[in-house]
Amino acid sequence: MEGFFSYIIGLGAAVMMPVIFTILGVCIGSRFGNALKSGLKVGVGFVGLSIVTALLTSALGPALDKVVEIYHLQLRVFDMGWPAAASVAYNTAVGAMIIPVCLGVNMLMLLTKTTRTVNIDLWNYWHFAFIGAVIYFASDSLAWGFFGAIVCYIITLIIADMTALKFQKFYKDMDGISIPQPFCAGFAPFAWLVNKCLDKIPGIRKLEIDAEGMKRKFGLLGEPLFLGVAVGVIIGCLTCESGLQIVDKIPYILGLGIKMGAVMELIPRVTVLFIDGLKPISDAVRELIARRFKGVDGLNIGMSPALVIGHPTTLVVSLLLIPVSLILAVVLPGNQFLPLASLAGLFYVFPLVLPFTKGNVFKTFVVGLVAIIVGLYMVTNMAEWFSLAARDVYEATEDSAVAIPLGFSGGSLDFAGSPMSWVVFKLVHNLKWLGSGVLVIGTMALMWWNRILILRNRNAMITADSDKIQTIE
Repeated sequence: MEGFFSYIIGLGAAVMMPVIFTILGVCIGSRFGNALKSGLKVGVGFVGLSIVTALLTSALGPALDKVVEIYHLQLRVFDMGWPAAASVAYNTAVGAMIIPVCLGVNMLMLLTKTTRTVNIDLWNYWHFAFIGAVIYFASDSLAWGFFGAIVCYIITLIIADMTALKFQKFYKDMDGISIPQPFCAGFAPFAWLVNKCLDKIPGIRKLEIDAEGMKRKFGLLGEPLFLGVAVGVIIGCLTCESGLQIVDKIPYILGLGIKMGAVMELIPRVTVLFIDGLKPISDAVRELIARRFKGVDGLNIGMSPALVIGHPTTLVVSLLLIPVSLILAVVLPGNQFLPLASLAGLFYVFPLVLPFTKGNVFKTFVVGLVAIIVGLYMVTNMAEWFSLAARDVYEATEDSAVAIPLGFSGGSLDFAGSPMSWVVFKLVHNLKWLGSGVLVIGTMALMWWNRILILRNRNAMITADSDKIQTIE
């Protein structure tokens, strides 16, 4: 079983998603050719996104390493990035069974009407596997590991349901889509709370700064492309030890600026492929639901947040937070984590934040700033257990992606900085039965509440249909 699912995951999202979309399309009645075309577009979108992300990492990584060397930024928690976290997740006993277990939980929740999201984003199941793996190694109990993973999965599906309407209204061409990815979902309640607090401050609640408004007001200076070039040039200058060296490194500095600008410009163009591939499938699902299940609340397809990371506000705020994150890591007392590899994952903080801030750049930046501060401390706090899991996997597989340098602990802002993951881990590991009891009660309450909302929505739809029929008669 472990070998089978390791093989499937080893195909990568670019191969997995076309296969899943083709099978799904045929099952819901689409022609094979149309379903295959949709799947291939989504697969090509993942390839394009991985290429752009690799460009960001290859350009930014060496520059940040040089900055660390020049300014002697030595913190004891080494940034391993999400590839290491995913490798740890899928190379454990929890990861071997996470896909069938979570699919079974999803099916059970659909049957009991405690969710309306069908989560087909199989690649990102590694998030659930990882929280389970860390709990497994920390508690030396496979049962506790699966418990943490399943609880995280259930809460994520419920948050996906509760944010689906806001998500679909804010982003264009996203009807019938929700985002059941725990890293993104963990910031949704967080965004709601911070946004509410900001709205209580006189002057702040009326401050409207969106990415399109920045373009109109500042022209070229407000474009994500220009901001990317500017931040790249600034980071390039920081890699120089003197003014004379800046002159010598002008080609490198300008090249880094152009590469950062290219990332800002290419990501929105790549995400169009996701939308083009997804729309025919989501339309077919809605038609099937309307035809076969009249009066029933429609299902949502759970998809990767990669669909919407090309939004201008996400790009602008993520770019601005890159240098801010480095400064915070150095000045925050008690923090031991220096984010480097994880910075490429900043885009994924915001897909479910923007629907609450309505794309307001200032509010989104404040939410991101607080999230980074909290995330740095969470990564520092979880570093011991992250390292325990990573070293165990390295001894078994000799996978260089999970190797931790001598004298360091390991961490990743992409995962350990998620509020949901941290809370689940701390409750299960630190409080054992008491914490697990709190999680069970809280999760069941959320399921009950979500079921009430689903049934209430269904009854409202039935009443509306009845009124239409009476009007016609």
